Amino acid sequence: MTIEVVERRILELVAVIAILAFCILTSSAQQVVDRTVAVLSDGTRNELITYSDLLWQLALQPDTPIDPPRKQDLQQALQTLINQRLFALEAQRLPRQAPTEKQVADKVQETLRHFPSTAAFEQRLRQVGFESVKDDNFQRLMSQRLDIENYVAFRFQSFVVVTPDEEKKYYREVYVPAFHARSPALLVPTFEQKQAEIHQTLTQQKVAQSIERFIDESKQRVQIDILYDV
Repeated sequence: MTIEVVERRILELVAVIAILAFCILTSSAQQVVDRTVAVLSDGTRNELITYSDLLWQLALQPDTPIDPPRKQDLQQALQTLINQRLFALEAQRLPRQAPTEKQVADKVQETLRHFPSTAAFEQRLRQVGFESVKDDNFQRLMSQRLDIENYVAFRFQSFVVVTPDEEKKYYREVYVPAFHARSPALLVPTFEQKQAEIHQTLTQQKVAQSIERFIDESKQRVQIDILYDV
């Protein structure tokens, strides 16, 4: 095969790829234009965020318009998804059991509680390309989100330690002054009465701090390319 023939064959393949890409990325009467908005890479693995991903994120947020979406909502959804994908890249390092069908079903029910009815939620889903809560793609999306949540719980919540001294200090320096300011005429509950609540509050604070620290550190080592300004 001559060089000319090889070059011609390469050009033909490029043309075919271009046509396929055009067919995928442009809309027909029944399709929505999609494009890659951002790419995250840790050097060995990549995570893509598409415009559809942003719409799917907005569909899960009650009272957020999606037809058409607002620019500020799209930008916030992008930041949310970037953070989620940072966790997804890290989660791929640790083999874990995938969420069960029951766990996914429970997650869907938890999501539905934020909307007036199943019908109202499914109407939003249809606006962003899903048929219903039983749609395979929607079920896969919820499974992926649940997998990330499970990783976050394992990665951050499992190793949080709150000491009795920290609980007592919070009670003295935060809880009691706040209670006096809020209800000066009432008797302050005892430390023992509020210990469990304080423990949970401090645990949540430490988890939030660990997550913020993880996101900041991940953004230093993961390459994030924004390809399309939403």
